[in-house]
Amino acid sequence: MPAADPAKIRNVAMLGHRGTGKTSLSEAVLFTSGAVNRQGTIEQGSTVADYDEDEKKRQHSISAALCHTSWRDHDINLLDTPGDPSFHADTIAAIRVVEGAVVVLNATQGLEVQHERLWKHCEENGVSRVCFVNMMDRERADFGTAVSQLGESFGQGAVAAQLPIGAEDKFEGVVDLLSMKAYRYEGGQASVGPVPDDLMAEAEAYREKLMDAVAENDDAVMEKYLEGEEISNEKLFAALKAGVAAGNIFPVAAGCATRNIGVDLLLNLLVDAVPSPARRAPVTAIDGEEEIQLACKADRPLAAFVFKTLADPFSGRINVIRVFSGELKSDSNVYNPATKTKERIGQLLRLQGKDNSPVDALGPGDIGAVAKLKATGTGDSLCAEGGQITFPPLKFPNPVMSFAVEPKSKGDEEKISSSLKRLQEEDPTLVVQRDPQTNELVVSGLSQVHVEVVVDRMKRRFGAEVNLKPPRVPYLETIRKPAKAQGKYKKQTGGRGQYGDAWLEVEPLPRGEGFEFVDKVVGGVIPRGFIPAVEKGVVESMKEGELAGSPIVDMRVTVYDGSHHPVDSSEMAFKIAASMGLKKAIEQANPVLLEPIMTVHITVPEENVGDVIGDMNSRRGKVLGMEPKGKMNQVNAEVPLAEMLSYAPDLRSMTGGRGDYTMDFLRYEEVPAHLAQKIMEQAQAEKEEK
Repeated sequence: MPAADPAKIRNVAMLGHRGTGKTSLSEAVLFTSGAVNRQGTIEQGSTVADYDEDEKKRQHSISAALCHTSWRDHDINLLDTPGDPSFHADTIAAIRVVEGAVVVLNATQGLEVQHERLWKHCEENGVSRVCFVNMMDRERADFGTAVSQLGESFGQGAVAAQLPIGAEDKFEGVVDLLSMKAYRYEGGQASVGPVPDDLMAEAEAYREKLMDAVAENDDAVMEKYLEGEEISNEKLFAALKAGVAAGNIFPVAAGCATRNIGVDLLLNLLVDAVPSPARRAPVTAIDGEEEIQLACKADRPLAAFVFKTLADPFSGRINVIRVFSGELKSDSNVYNPATKTKERIGQLLRLQGKDNSPVDALGPGDIGAVAKLKATGTGDSLCAEGGQITFPPLKFPNPVMSFAVEPKSKGDEEKISSSLKRLQEEDPTLVVQRDPQTNELVVSGLSQVHVEVVVDRMKRRFGAEVNLKPPRVPYLETIRKPAKAQGKYKKQTGGRGQYGDAWLEVEPLPRGEGFEFVDKVVGGVIPRGFIPAVEKGVVESMKEGELAGSPIVDMRVTVYDGSHHPVDSSEMAFKIAASMGLKKAIEQANPVLLEPIMTVHITVPEENVGDVIGDMNSRRGKVLGMEPKGKMNQVNAEVPLAEMLSYAPDLRSMTGGRGDYTMDFLRYEEVPAHLAQKIMEQAQAEKEEK
């Protein structure tokens, strides 16, 4: 099969808040266009896009799924994306590789939080938008309110292209405002007729708003419109297409995916209004160090972008690819400039959810997949051999929720590490690291649900089972005043004894200075060969303080005196003596517990600012100020990490899901005395349990 003509391709992402019916609409599109012969449902777990066991169990999308179909001699690559912000990475990546998006709204809920975020991503990536008000057969469905909300939030370019016939249980079809014809549906099949008399006045009012928006994008249409002349459908569609492509018009359609009402008209709208890859403005890329513009043409050098990776336990890694210029062929060699690796392209694939079919080539503008590339992951590019074309990196949200994971069965550590590595290839927002201080394996994600899904996938795909628990806060210990002490180790066992004697002085260093060891021994009271053993004893003893078992930092230790035995002294004896001396000195040096302080930036709607500031104060936070961020406000604060471990669900509750935050380490500070006592008691209890 030859590569598709880019002018005949439509790349479209289904976007929306969770629960708007994106997957049901994707399924209806596939069924209406003949790509599948049976329309699956979410409830039965039989949709093409939600094929993963986690998605069937939770009944919502967790990963973006690529499907394909054709309509009116056009190829449509459809990306069904998750609406839950916990799985936002796939949605961000999908927006990067499409020209158009269907923004799906629930007719009973109207515009929701996630719509605002996704709309912004579309604007930043130059993605054209068509809106679809779904679930018009539900109780309290309100098309007019949804259109008004879109207009208020995103401008007057959001205009109805259709008008529902009936609502709730009486919803039976739509009036197409472009052709002024009524489409009534029975069993998913449409019959076309005149606009009902009782809807004519409303239809004409909506059509006038549509014509106003369309005419503003075409001077010739505007002139005819003002003079009252009839405008042909051909010219109307051309002006509409230009307005949608320019991001000035966002036609709003209506329908019901599960009953297959309005889906054929939506497909017409995608073919007629969404720009093809050939009509899209050139895409910015980097060739070596020079910024270039990629034209969507087959005779240009190959430049393809890997926007998603699937970790299949049987097939291995599958990379999903968008070709921006040139042609990618099966059984060819390509180059990955990011990893400086030559890759062998085996069989290219056309994905249909979890299923696939082979293709000979992917031309410019097309989307497909390839399996078993050895060193290519999400965000990488593929070029012709010798090429250096790369793309700007995908900007994913930072993880905000962390859990420590421990194996349910001893000996599973290796299996857990390898399975997490595989899942990280699939999900760039998943962060896995070993805390060097607590030695815990910490998994961080965008929410608790996100991490729980990762744990479910580890068990189901790789047979690795773990327990989740909150991570330990990496406390530190230090001293507040100088002190001196002797460490003397003397042991007689009948044969050769052990003898080491060292006098140590400890002094506090400024915060963040770490550790300094000073040798002031004179006169050979401690032989030169034993000084490294003294330092080693000090360093090892500092790994675990007496307050809470945390590392000791910001301290200078000086060895200035001691004694030795010509026969019984050894490195081990001086190491033990140094450890004993250090513990004694620290006891007299007013030791204190330190906790990590984080810089936190919280972005929330204006009406939630007061609640967020009050909550920050209750968490021992210090609010530094606010700054506007578009329609939102950013609250900047410094907060102890211990108070932020469960902040994500609390912020979601406070803001109705509209708040976001980022958090970065700033410095260490002393823990207040009353809290330090609790931390020390807890550490002691854990030590006794072991």
